[in-house]
Amino acid sequence: MALFITERIREREFGREISVADKESLLEGARVSLGTSIAGHGLPKGTCLLKAYATTKQGPRRILYLFLVQEKDLFVLFYRTKQDELGANMSPNNPDFNHALSKHLDLLRDDLAAGRIEEITLEADAHRFDCHFSL
Repeated sequence: MALFITERIREREFGREISVADKESLLEGARVSLGTSIAGHGLPKGTCLLKAYATTKQGPRRILYLFLVQEKDLFVLFYRTKQDELGANMSPNNPDFNHALSKHLDLLRDDLAAGRIEEITLEADAHRFDCHFSL
């Protein structure tokens, strides 16, 4: 299992770089057995959404991953504070969440097609990949 993020989602959720503390939270939250599966509209075939929680020095975080079931890989879609409008209510019953999810899935597809993908690790340099994913 590997954890990935695409360039434009990283820029929206973290800015230019992901801090080491945030990487640790993302990696810790990326345990599929601890995540909660939630429904989502327009998901690519063979995927599901996993919601996870993290505690950081800056406060609680809500993380949403796209899980590729067969490959067992995860893509970060959202990393929000509990006070953020989406972080407080990551639910298919929230129209704002559905709209943001649709946008992020489009960004994910576009970035994957362009090869703008990074593996999230605690190593100094993120690994850039020639993209072999298709959604």
